[in-house]
Amino acid sequence: MKQLINSSGHIRQQLLAGLTYTYNDKLDWQTGTGIVTKKLIPENKVVLISGGGCGHEPAHVGYIGENMLDCAVMGAIFEPPTSIEILQAIEQTYNGHGTLLIIKNFEKDLASFLEAERLAKAKGLLVSHVIVDDDCSIESGTFEKRRRGVAGTVFVHKILGAAASAGNSLDELQALGEALIPMIKTLGVAFSPASPIGLVPQQYELAEDEMYFGIGIHGEPGYRIETMQSSERIAIELVNKLKQQYTRKELTRAAILVNGLGGIPLLELSIFMNDVQQLLDIEDIEVGYKRMGNFLTAYNTNGLSLTLLAIKDHKWLDYLSVPTDAFGWR
Repeated sequence: MKQLINSSGHIRQQLLAGLTYTYNDKLDWQTGTGIVTKKLIPENKVVLISGGGCGHEPAHVGYIGENMLDCAVMGAIFEPPTSIEILQAIEQTYNGHGTLLIIKNFEKDLASFLEAERLAKAKGLLVSHVIVDDDCSIESGTFEKRRRGVAGTVFVHKILGAAASAGNSLDELQALGEALIPMIKTLGVAFSPASPIGLVPQQYELAEDEMYFGIGIHGEPGYRIETMQSSERIAIELVNKLKQQYTRKELTRAAILVNGLGGIPLLELSIFMNDVQQLLDIEDIEVGYKRMGNFLTAYNTNGLSLTLLAIKDHKWLDYLSVPTDAFGWR
């Protein structure tokens, strides 16, 4: 695969330089680090920080903005930032109202973010966290749910971000996150693997006529390889598997996110969205909110994921609809 890259050792710095140059009216970047913040950190609300490896663009820098994140801390390709940089971000943005960390459920991400939280608390700062574990793939041969943090993380950014702007306290935001996250379920499918980049190798092979259900956002293998099927058949698989994660009472109204993994055309995402809509109509599941596009990618993977959020509280839909100027949400 052809890549528009100058040096594999400087991808993070060049990526953040390009993004923050483009959106310099909204974003500040601490050169030499992975820390990107709002131009002005609000003084009257809890600060929201998230982050992770590069290669998932527009996540997570793309969700810095009004009614979303206040800061994102980025690591190398598919690698989380260090605890020292996360601590630096907490201190740099701290305003006395507390800081909430939104963490994707990967071992390395948890280690970095939770260590930063520990260090911040030792300095007397108010810091808490929520852990997003929306992936419904399974470990091969064990049927244990992987529960990685994937595209549903973007719903968490949006809802908690709007709630923070509405004046919710740190404890209230953590409680909201803990109620919200179990209602978010995601499953992905790839038609070609994530391209190797930097030090990250390709982790599986697919023939021209094959697809892989349950893949991860770092190019991890999934749970089943099959011959390529139609959009309708793929939608049936994903919708049915996601439905099984809920009781019928829970899944009467939903928000949905059709997420491109970086290498799929909008034309194909739109066809898939139409198939999902028809299936949910058949199941009499009301869709209160929907979104489609590239939100949390897996560097040039030809594939997509589907996220369902079962709506327990109508206010969640209100928070999703609150406007934001974060460039990744548009």
